[in-house]
Amino acid sequence: MGKYKKLALSIVLDLIGLITIFDIIWAPLSGFIMTRLYPGKKGKIAGIISFVEEILPGLDIIPTFTIMWFYTYVFSKREQPVMEISK
Repeated sequence: MGKYKKLALSIVLDLIGLITIFDIIWAPLSGFIMTRLYPGKKGKIAGIISFVEEILPGLDIIPTFTIMWFYTYVFSKREQPVMEISK
């Protein structure tokens, strides 16, 4: 999945989390989706954070998926692909 499609999906998932009234169902689903969007150790940590953020009342306003996208593609230099210049 392209990084901008992943950003759009992240925004949609954050909006779903914001409007969801069934947090007991959405919280584990949110954590699972996070681990699939962002594999590896960072994705597992983000999945736990996403689960906690969704299960605790009042924290639904935190855009966890979008924050993870920015962390991965903007702030983390190691995650960005290296461009090769062909001669």
